[in-house]
Order: sequence, then structure tokens, then C-alpha cells
Amino acid sequence: MFGSSDAEFSIDESFRSARRFDLDAHSWIDIVPGWISGASLLYEQLRNSVPWLEHDRRMFNQVFREPRMTAVYKHVADVPDARLLQAVRALSRHYGVEYDGLWMNLYRNGQDSIGWHRDHGSCRKLDCIVPVLTLGTIRRFLIKPIKGGRSMTFKPSSGDLVVMGGRAQQDWVHCVPKEPEIDGTRISVNFMSSAQGVRD
Repeated sequence: MFGSSDAEFSIDESFRSARRFDLDAHSWIDIVPGWISGASLLYEQLRNSVPWLEHDRRMFNQVFREPRMTAVYKHVADVPDARLLQAVRALSRHYGVEYDGLWMNLYRNGQDSIGWHRDHGSCRKLDCIVPVLTLGTIRRFLIKPIKGGRSMTFKPSSGDLVVMGGRAQQDWVHCVPKEPEIDGTRISVNFMSSAQGVRD
């Protein structure tokens, strides 16, 4: 379904394909192509078994239905697939952060999106490391300085890892814009650390 990601599931714990992009002197992004193989197997399991929910968001004194579906696992022991535990352990070892929860988003098609934002719910410290695993259809991921400026665009494939680090959650904002021509579904798996959710 997603090309080379159809192989038997495995994780590249060496991170040998990682490429770091310095956003500024204090913020960076790691892109790890093909971090997991067999991504379509995990995608299908999560797509069909996770209790996805729609949520309302209050903005400008109005309530809007968020154009995507979500699922939250505050305790890593409750995650719906053991392969995610492998990913948690690999990320915790590599980045030196204890990841103990997951936030997952389901973009049903190109009409689903999320606007410019920072991950304040899972990152309240000045410096955080927030990994995001992409599964399914390729969607654009944009990031730009919070004070304004040109955005950078990435297009992670199924099985790719995007990691925002340093002050990327303080000084930068990111989004997944609408792409009406896209019909496929994308899942993002966001790895959370309760230690990073506490202010300095």
C-alpha cells in the first residue's frame, strides 16, 4: 500500500539515516527517513483499532469542530500496539528523554488539517524533544518562526520520523495544511514525556 514500507516491521535503532536541520541557534529538526519498515502493518492496525474521536476547540469566543480525529494514551502501558512500545524505547534511548505517553492524530483526507500551533500540551519547558512518526499518506508539514518569516516544508513518507528539538516549541510554530486533492489517510504518532510537560 505504501511501497517499501510494506516489509516486516522493524525499527532502525541506529538512526543512521537521520539528517538534522538547524532552524536557528537554539532550535532544530531531525528527519529520519524509513525509521520503521513495515509501516503499513502498523498503520492498518491503528487505523482500525484505535477509538478515534473528534474534538471541539474554542477560538475567538466560538467553538469549532477540529478537522481531524485524535486519540490520547497518557500512560505508555495502555498503547494499543506493542510495536509502539518498541518505538518508545528506541526514542527514549536515543534522545535521552523518557517518553511515557502518546498523542495520535488521524487526518482522514486532504480536507483534514491543523493550523499553526506549538505543542504546549506536551512541552512546557524551554527545551524539548518531540518526536512524530508518520504513517500512511504523505502530507506536507510546515514550520516557521513564531515572530514571522519564511516557512520550511517537509513531506515525510510513511515510516519516517520527524523530531522537533531545542526551542522549536517555543520559538517556532508548525502546521499540516489542507490539501483538497489528497484522498488518502495519514496518522501521526506524537511521543510525549510527562517530564517535559512541567514548566522549568
